[in-house]
Amino acid sequence: MTFAIVVARFYEHLADRLVGGAQTAFAEAGADEADVFEVPGAFELPLAAKIAAETGRYDGVACLGAVIRGETDHYDYVCAEAARGIQDVQLRTGVPCAFGVLTVDDMDQALQRSGGGKRDTGRHAAEAVMALARLREQLGASQR
Repeated sequence: MTFAIVVARFYEHLADRLVGGAQTAFAEAGADEADVFEVPGAFELPLAAKIAAETGRYDGVACLGAVIRGETDHYDYVCAEAARGIQDVQLRTGVPCAFGVLTVDDMDQALQRSGGGKRDTGRHAAEAVMALARLREQLGASQR
């Protein structure tokens, strides 16, 4: 199986950690290294996932990034639209798209969830997208 990762680079250090966790999970499962596509922030993830899914080259797309709460409502809009958009892509295309976006209050929470322990959001997103790709294959479902 072949997978893609779309990653928001707004918090570069976190993005690198998330991609590392996802790539490790793909490798441990025997999948090829995933192709990585970078976007500026989490708001851009749904379109990048849609473009990757529509190529027909990928069995799934892991969407990775981080949004850290600030002093304005911007956090709420970005988190909600990234989640809605990623879900919409997988429902419209039939290509599994995992939501591996950290939605946290501070950098400490982001670091705790971006690798190194049992809370590795990049790894969990890769595992989720692989599980759904296997399910789609088992059921003989196709992309739309």
